[in-house]
Amino acid sequence: MPTTPPSARSYSSGTSGVPLLGDTIGENLDRAVHAFPDRDALVECATGRRWSYTEFAADVDAVALGLLALGVAKGDRVGIWAPNRAEWTLAQYATARLGAILVTVNPAYRSHELEYVLNQAGIRVLVAADRFRTSDYAGMIAEVRPRCPALEQVVLLDGPDWEGLLAAGRAGDPAALAERQAELSPDDPINIQYTSGTTGFPKGATLTHHNILNNGYFVGELCGYTEHDRICIPVPFYHCFGMVMGNLAATSHGACMVIPAPAFDPRATLEAVASESCTSLYGVPTMFIAELADPEFDRHDLSSLRTGIMAGAPCPVEVMKDVMGRMGMTEVSICYGMTETSPVSTQTRADDSVERRVSTVGRVGPHLEVKVVDPATGRTVPRGEPGELCTRGYSVMLGYWGEPAKTAEAVDPAGWMHTGDLAVMDGDGYLSITGRLKDMVIRGGENLYPREIEEFLHTHPDVLDVQVIGVPDEKYGEELMAWVRMRSGAEPLTAESVRVYCAGRLAHFKIPRYVHVVEEFPMTVTGKIRKVEMREQAAGILAGPEVPPGR
Repeated sequence: MPTTPPSARSYSSGTSGVPLLGDTIGENLDRAVHAFPDRDALVECATGRRWSYTEFAADVDAVALGLLALGVAKGDRVGIWAPNRAEWTLAQYATARLGAILVTVNPAYRSHELEYVLNQAGIRVLVAADRFRTSDYAGMIAEVRPRCPALEQVVLLDGPDWEGLLAAGRAGDPAALAERQAELSPDDPINIQYTSGTTGFPKGATLTHHNILNNGYFVGELCGYTEHDRICIPVPFYHCFGMVMGNLAATSHGACMVIPAPAFDPRATLEAVASESCTSLYGVPTMFIAELADPEFDRHDLSSLRTGIMAGAPCPVEVMKDVMGRMGMTEVSICYGMTETSPVSTQTRADDSVERRVSTVGRVGPHLEVKVVDPATGRTVPRGEPGELCTRGYSVMLGYWGEPAKTAEAVDPAGWMHTGDLAVMDGDGYLSITGRLKDMVIRGGENLYPREIEEFLHTHPDVLDVQVIGVPDEKYGEELMAWVRMRSGAEPLTAESVRVYCAGRLAHFKIPRYVHVVEEFPMTVTGKIRKVEMREQAAGILAGPEVPPGR
């Protein structure tokens, strides 16, 4: 059998003359404070609060010493459950100073998901907003707390809890914090981020200082960041996009983090860019589409913008042209990755063509490797042929928290993370994502796994069986559709009745938009559900002249 020459294989490694960082996050922040003491570190537009690097470090230390006073030890899990706000960022760097493991909890979670994460991670201290919009965080915490034995302390941000923590920290001994930080290693776990899993429950990707600090740093390097950059971060902090590609990319370069609003708001984002002279703007394509469509778009002075990052979903070519032309982001970068890889594995460069930016996810990042393999044999395929994308290097997680078997399924003995995504590598090493091995649905940048939603809907007393698929959607890229078999005698479910059942128990973006009631599912001769056929049928159902059954 002929073999593929090495140069023609779908393999690429990211060479770099810039070495990996060997710091902990706290040490790296100290370097930025020493180099840029008076430069802006953090701006919160909603409140007008701002911190220089010196002021930011002082408040980070106060939070860290406050947590130390609560008895937080190295390796303890500290949860953070809040929308984007300055206190979120302070907690991020404070836990890093202590060597506590920050568990980022999605602000859209409801009691069902919160309880699972609190127990699975063994969270000892939970820092949380009291409420935001329709989310009563304090109420949900009170509801689940009796069933969460590890949870010892809850620190609510909007009242005496947080102020008490800061006061205790400011009265603490800085030498105790310095002593703790000196005990830390860059290879210590520092962050658990939950990513939906096919097991029916989220899995906690466990990441180190070395993982996320270097990933943020090199993403920033490819964006050309310096201390003169000001990065507008409307993407959520609970995800790597916000806290790594945003916050850590900024502080590792002495740049400024700008929080435009607690949650994404296109007008507030545009106002933040203009008022703070931001040089970089982040978002998923739907965010940029919303900003460009704002009726007052043209009155905002965006002339300071130079670059930014778009990730989470493919970018339509016209949107990319508008982002570069109307928004002035001529150096905008496309990134691809996953939580388990800290997150970025590939990225376009500033001099890449528009075509490259809309048709590929760029080339491998510095100090990383990527390859495309035949899922059946594991052999690297020739360039131009599809296969499963794998990545290896400093960015790969330690594993899924408390789930060694699931870790072994994702990371092979040679250290390759199997992404589950189908990709093609061209002759220049650029990668295009062509599909998914599994049935993951990407809705507006959120990665959703049908099995988790199916498991929850199975708790409905009238549901005999349920299958969830992704269907095309103009606004979000994909939406969820549930195919449901009802128990005998039960009234058919509708999209509205499913929404009511899920409200307060499942994050809003996980609630199916469409519900289709069936007698049977399409099956193979061996009894396996044919989701491919379901998706094909769904296209006809949703395009039909009549309202889909159960919609």
